[in-house]
Amino acid sequence: MNLEQLTQQTIEIVRQASSFIQQEAALFSRDKIEYKDLNNLVSYVDKEAEKLLVAGLNALLPEASFITEEGTTGQEPDPSALNWIIDPLDGTTNFIHGIPVYCVSVGLARGKELLVGVIHEPSLNEMFYAWQGGGAWCNGKQMKVSNVESLADSLIATGFPYYKFEKQKRYMYILELLMQKTHGIRRMGAAAVDLAYVAAGRFDGFYEYNLNSWDMAAGVLMIKEGGGTVTDFNGGDNYLFGGDIIAAAGGHKELVEVIRENF
Repeated sequence: MNLEQLTQQTIEIVRQASSFIQQEAALFSRDKIEYKDLNNLVSYVDKEAEKLLVAGLNALLPEASFITEEGTTGQEPDPSALNWIIDPLDGTTNFIHGIPVYCVSVGLARGKELLVGVIHEPSLNEMFYAWQGGGAWCNGKQMKVSNVESLADSLIATGFPYYKFEKQKRYMYILELLMQKTHGIRRMGAAAVDLAYVAAGRFDGFYEYNLNSWDMAAGVLMIKEGGGTVTDFNGGDNYLFGGDIIAAAGGHKELVEVIRENF
């Protein structure tokens, strides 16, 4: 499998889905929202973009299965298989409210081994991508994580889960601690964008719990290929299907310590 060539082909498929999303952004109205839960929203745009991605990627690599946010394939996911891991529109709530921070995220993994990652942020026309052993890139320029070596010099991104609120007090306490130990905290509303920005050296770290594999797969590969470190909240490797993640440059160890001790 030529991963560089496969990445370039994946980029074109992702670009088509992004074009559809941007066309619909100009026409979208809030009466087209569907609710998975009170604050977990979905639209026809998510579903149609996912169908476009699945059709293109299935033709590209027929032997791969799919793990997708909207479940349009009807497949029962097997995390140990060769899988395309797709979030057709990460940042749906931003999209619905006209906030231009959202993206298409596509990863390819064999089990937990990440092979390809592509994230396109259509509002800025930034295409982030990586393949195993090939580095991380944005619009043709190689990316590296920041050279920040301490938590005190770090700008950190996070997100707020839309369920399991019983952990929210501890999570907010960690937020309070990090506000006093860093350059600041940012909440963009799209985890895949956050991870791409860590890979690009814009953010120095990111953490969140209750994420899904489609939020993380592509961005995690970019961070690793860009020289960063990725773990779960305990400092282990159970992040892709485990739900919680800490991804950072030089301040990773300190970030793990703060979160592990208080969560």
